[in-house]
Amino acid sequence: MKIPFSPPYIDEAVINEVVDSLRSGWITSGPKVKALEEEIKVFSGAKEVLCVNSWTSGAIMMLRWLGVTAEDEVIVPAYTYSATALAVLHAGAKPVMVDSGTDFNISVEAIRKAITPKTKAILPVDIAGFPCDYGRIMQLVNEPEIHGLFHATSPVQEKLGRILVMNDAAHSLGAFYAKNQRTGCETDIAIFSLHAVKNVTTAEGGAICLNLPEPFDNAELYKELRMMSLNCQTKDAFSKSKAGGWRYDIVGLGMKINMADVNAAIGLAQIREYPQLLKERKRVFNTYSEGFADCDWALLPPSVEGEKESSYHIYALRIKGFTEAQRDRMIDEIAKSEVAVNVHFIPMPMLSFFHSLGYDIKNYPQAYENFKGEISLPIYPQLNAEQLAFIIKTVKEAYHKVVDEGCGKGSGNGCDDANCVK
Repeated sequence: MKIPFSPPYIDEAVINEVVDSLRSGWITSGPKVKALEEEIKVFSGAKEVLCVNSWTSGAIMMLRWLGVTAEDEVIVPAYTYSATALAVLHAGAKPVMVDSGTDFNISVEAIRKAITPKTKAILPVDIAGFPCDYGRIMQLVNEPEIHGLFHATSPVQEKLGRILVMNDAAHSLGAFYAKNQRTGCETDIAIFSLHAVKNVTTAEGGAICLNLPEPFDNAELYKELRMMSLNCQTKDAFSKSKAGGWRYDIVGLGMKINMADVNAAIGLAQIREYPQLLKERKRVFNTYSEGFADCDWALLPPSVEGEKESSYHIYALRIKGFTEAQRDRMIDEIAKSEVAVNVHFIPMPMLSFFHSLGYDIKNYPQAYENFKGEISLPIYPQLNAEQLAFIIKTVKEAYHKVVDEGCGKGSGNGCDDANCVK
């Protein structure tokens, strides 16, 4: 049974919305982008939402808006996709990597130890869609001791008066951080990814959620950032197209990272269906957890903790006691059944570029522990009960095959070696 890892969810509603955009004669930033921003704003509870062409470009722009320099530090988890740290580098600052907790997410205590007078921002990441401990993080940046360390080097930093918390919410659109409070409004800034494999997609895209405290005016900031995302041009293409509206000005050093209407149309149709799609993702997630519940070798990913609840973006199964080589061998076995799986993520210090900058995985033991036994299983609304049963069966058989090979047993599920992984 051939099962892909993460196909996009494209139904007739999506197709019709895109066709409507094409027939309208307007395909770049226009009414559908604005409509999508409003839908995400209502869904997430954010004060303002600006759609851009990717999570990465949105993060770069926001760090530039913050005014970071080469002397400044931004704290990021070592265990995340590379874009989190690359955005910091592109903005001109230094990423300071810290270790993770057992739930995959950034360790708050590791954040505390990493803060210096050079720290200007913290970028926690909601790995797999499970929210970080934002209550503790926001409390941390407001502690008198931490607050006293902060040294502003830009007008925006001076206005904020503390370390900025910018949530890398690439995976967590739809997650709950607290009762009746979805991610997107729990930090100063949160940025969703709308990439092709995300729960809600625009093919490529991102959504910046603004929730800055007073004296910031988030509505005015939205206007400023919208202009910044269009090369700091005072009029967008839609406004310029109106009779007599051709004259414009460039008022700063901006970026060209706006989202197009034809892309927004995909997300607009999907976010309207998202509550139901989210239920289907939860169904798949819970089916896996029930299927592996009796396996003492399976470390199940977190989904609900207190009032927090995942967006069910990734099912990050971990194999207890496995080496990296055993995990890789298990993936090879699963692939023989044409079930596509993945690994989220290779910790950044293990990647050539970051290693060349001096980052060493030895300094992030929990990140490596989370990685070495992790296998991401397919999770999307289209998966039916038969497919899920086949995936679970395939994973279990692959595990036993690898274990038996290590024992020299050949095939079968039996092993009486006390030193063997069980």
